[in-house]
Amino acid sequence: MELMKEFWKMAKSDVKRIVLPEGEEDRTILASAMIKKEGLADLILLGNIEKIKNKAKNLGVDINGIKIVDPQTSESKQLYANGFYELRKSKGVTLEKAEKTIEDPMYFGTMMVKLGDADGLVSGAVHTTGDLLRPGLQIIKTAPGISTVSSFFIMLVPNCEYGDNGMFIFSDCAVNPNPTAEQLAAIAISTAETAKNLCNMDPKVAMLSFSTKGSAANELVDKVSKATEIAKELRPDLQIDGELQLDAALVKKVADQKAPGSTVAGQANVLIFPDLQAGNIGYKLVQRLANAEAIGPVCQGFAKPINDLSRGCSAEDIVNVVAVTAVQAQKNV
Repeated sequence: MELMKEFWKMAKSDVKRIVLPEGEEDRTILASAMIKKEGLADLILLGNIEKIKNKAKNLGVDINGIKIVDPQTSESKQLYANGFYELRKSKGVTLEKAEKTIEDPMYFGTMMVKLGDADGLVSGAVHTTGDLLRPGLQIIKTAPGISTVSSFFIMLVPNCEYGDNGMFIFSDCAVNPNPTAEQLAAIAISTAETAKNLCNMDPKVAMLSFSTKGSAANELVDKVSKATEIAKELRPDLQIDGELQLDAALVKKVADQKAPGSTVAGQANVLIFPDLQAGNIGYKLVQRLANAEAIGPVCQGFAKPINDLSRGCSAEDIVNVVAVTAVQAQKNV
């Protein structure tokens, strides 16, 4: 929780405007009241104004002073539709279709971020990851030099001797189902940068597999090994190593035996999973069995911060992701 307290402190130091497209959703309304009370962000809720106010009243929370915008009736609707049309007309989008599309709060909110009317966006309590990624990739696009959008979790494991006193970055756990070697290398580089810039970590990045340094022969292992080579070639300044089994990545005694001489093995704090199945299963295992706090999923690679939530999230989860998004907006990561 110390890290989350630090994110809250940073968010309060330079308050950013965060848009929540799911403004009519109960957990989002509860979170909004908490965010307002704590001063973590200037919020913009999207949805029917009267419906949101009535829901807040029924939930017994105070959202007075929070900006509420209805995409159906907003005076900015045409401006955003025109902007979306210009971005997508080469893909066959007509102005009429753009005007209809922009009524979707996900597209409306993403255009707000694109045009500087909001600094970041958080969604996913009821929308899928795809619902967030589609407008994100069409409107915000990737940051310069970044080829792959991915996600990460900040994992805080109590009473843990591994990582940074129990803190890890796990990636990719929410976006890319089966990344290529090139995508996996890009994910590793993005996550190392996130660890440095967002969490003030000295990243030691382990490319995970069921093999350590050729102990098994399989095309799945080959992909991780190739990804490691690509990442090292692109960023020789980063400490990235693989392929490594999880115990070799974390436990020094095992690392000394399986990967002697590695600057990452036995001390990894950034874990790159070979595919989405492994990443999603891995973070949930640690969260549930080790009673770990999982902050995220947080997206990385977009030109401006837009972030996904788990549909099983709590109001407190939304508060924390908003705080992280605000800090990303401050740091432009």
